[in-house]
Amino acid sequence: MNPWLTVSVIGAGTYLIRLSFIGAVGSRRMPPWFERALKYVGPAVLAAISIPAILLAEGSFDLTPAGNPEVLASVAAGLVAWRTRNIAITFVVGMGTLWILQAVL
Repeated sequence: MNPWLTVSVIGAGTYLIRLSFIGAVGSRRMPPWFERALKYVGPAVLAAISIPAILLAEGSFDLTPAGNPEVLASVAAGLVAWRTRNIAITFVVGMGTLWILQAVL
C-alpha cells in the first residue's frame, strides 16, 4: 500500500474519532467529577511517556549518574518546575544540566 495513502487513512480515522466525541458530547455539560478527572489526563500521559524514557537507559533500568544522566537532569528540572512554575526556566535548567552531565561523564 502507498505510504501516503496509509498516513491519510489513519489521519482521517483519527480525525473522525475525535470529531465523533466532540459531536456527541460537545453540546452537553460534563458532570463535575468528570471535569475534575480530565485535569489529570495531560500530566498522566506526560508521565507515561517521559518516565520510561528517563529511567530506562538503553533498555535497562539504571539510576547511576554516569550510566543515566537523564535522571539527575530530570530531578533538577523537577525541582525548578516545582519552585518557579516557569516552563522556560525549567527547560533551560533541565537541558543545561543534561548537557553538562553528558560532557563531564
